[in-house]
Amino acid sequence: MPYMHQYDYIFAIAILFAALDTFNIGANDVANSFATSVSSRSLTLRQACLAAALMEFLGAVLVGAKTAGTIKNGIISLSAFQSNAGVEMLGFTCALVASATWLTIATRNSWPVSTTYSIVSALAGVGVAIQGKDAVQWGWNNSKGIAAIFAGFIIAPAISAGFAGVVYLITKYAVLERKNSIRAGMMIAPVYFFTVAAVLTMTIVYKGAPSLKLDKLSETTVALAIVLTGLVIAILSILFWLPYVHAKVIKKDYTIRWYHFFYGPLLWKRPAPTESLEHAHQHVPDYRVVGRDDEKKGFEEGAHPSTLPINGEHPHEEGSPNRPKNAELGGDLESQSSPIRPHRPVPLEEVETDPKTEIEGLWILPRNLWVIIRYKIPKILLHGSSVDIHAMQAGNGSKQANRIHEMHERASQYPNETEHLYSFLQVLTACTNSFAHGSNDVANAIGPFAAVYYVWSNGQVTPKDTPTPTWILAFGGALIVIGLATYGYNIMAVLGNKLTMHSPSRGFSMEFGAAITVLLASQYGIPVSTTMCITGATMGVGVLSSGLKGVNWRALGWIFLGWVLTVPVAGVAAGCLMGIILNAPHF
Repeated sequence: MPYMHQYDYIFAIAILFAALDTFNIGANDVANSFATSVSSRSLTLRQACLAAALMEFLGAVLVGAKTAGTIKNGIISLSAFQSNAGVEMLGFTCALVASATWLTIATRNSWPVSTTYSIVSALAGVGVAIQGKDAVQWGWNNSKGIAAIFAGFIIAPAISAGFAGVVYLITKYAVLERKNSIRAGMMIAPVYFFTVAAVLTMTIVYKGAPSLKLDKLSETTVALAIVLTGLVIAILSILFWLPYVHAKVIKKDYTIRWYHFFYGPLLWKRPAPTESLEHAHQHVPDYRVVGRDDEKKGFEEGAHPSTLPINGEHPHEEGSPNRPKNAELGGDLESQSSPIRPHRPVPLEEVETDPKTEIEGLWILPRNLWVIIRYKIPKILLHGSSVDIHAMQAGNGSKQANRIHEMHERASQYPNETEHLYSFLQVLTACTNSFAHGSNDVANAIGPFAAVYYVWSNGQVTPKDTPTPTWILAFGGALIVIGLATYGYNIMAVLGNKLTMHSPSRGFSMEFGAAITVLLASQYGIPVSTTMCITGATMGVGVLSSGLKGVNWRALGWIFLGWVLTVPVAGVAAGCLMGIILNAPHF
């Protein structure tokens, strides 16, 4: 069939707004998913961007859904278009315009919303504009109707909060609250790795690789694959992870690097470095939220880190559990080591401008073009991955900052060494969920555009399942990565530590609880959104960790309002746009 060149302008508009829609999925939905890892300091913002870039893109291109339902989630019927290919193109384009516009407004205003619900609501609005209210499935419709969407506002956060809370309580009383929490954490770690690997394997089988049809395998095959994957990961954790962590946490080997992980059992015989007070605090990152500013202030004033208060006690006071061992010898710590002054970000106005990076005269001059390509463009592209998310989450105004600080003080802070054990599990969970998101949700998000392309290129209405070309999957995956890297920080700023205090153990519990919820929901047909699951998990862990006052309910209220507004705003906008264009006067 010939291309429908008479509708080239509709196809061009669809491309532009599909790009904007997927860009905002990265800036909103994926940023929401990785906010927990960044807030817990398990990943830096730039590391999160790189991990998401790899996992989202590979998930979309390699095992992404090769067929995307043309009518998302069964909201409207194919018969509503009455075999009119042009009207179908227009309908999906209007849905993309409304969805992308709403997501842009939400992302700009730092409202974490469900990107899936946005496109579903827009399609529902198009259905009403075409055939009236009867064109839309308003009931439950096997968890695919409008009623199921609204039910998901409560179901998803509640279930996720429950699972995340259970995971956190197990972690808290099995490891964090134990007298020797590091030893307890290392002993139970292989069990954690087995469980996490098994659940994440199920996520890939049932949700994360639709084109491979792994869920069509026999139950025995799937069960063996799940158990064997868990066992392999658990054994690898014993052979490689345990000796690496032992060297880093127990031996306090600050000279160890990431590639030493592959040395495996050889690390057991690696000698511990000669203890140096100057580097003793550098063997693991500082995951604390409360007290970090006091420590930096002490460094800048020349105080040695060992002289700063820890948990309200001075480390050199007699009887203090934090008192250094060599303090008993009467040594002068300040004379033993020079003060450590960590890097302090320099304000922009204090930075001396490099003449090599300045544009002189017309921008089109060869030298200026080189400056723009070499310095200006990379600076713009990397800005989104270099902002200080933790400072943004601490609050902008004094009242807000004080309120957040009081909320954080209600939570217990555990040793950095123990928290470090969970950073590995958290990163593993985040990356696997990102892969599943890329392979499943990305394809669904670009489903309407795939339908537009099919109609435009074939000149006929779409079949029940529209084939999705690989280039469209790659197109969506690339724009999602760009969205996260350039503007994802705007959503992360209102999540994480702004909702409740985060740490690797808490963050792992949140992400693992959300992963379990999404997995079970996909199996039993319960309507959930990844965005709502991670928010509910954050709420559940926050309450169990710090009590009701340890959660920023005001911020959660605004997030919930954004969810509720998504359905009517996107739906009404798409419906009005479609209705106006269909019924507009013409010559």
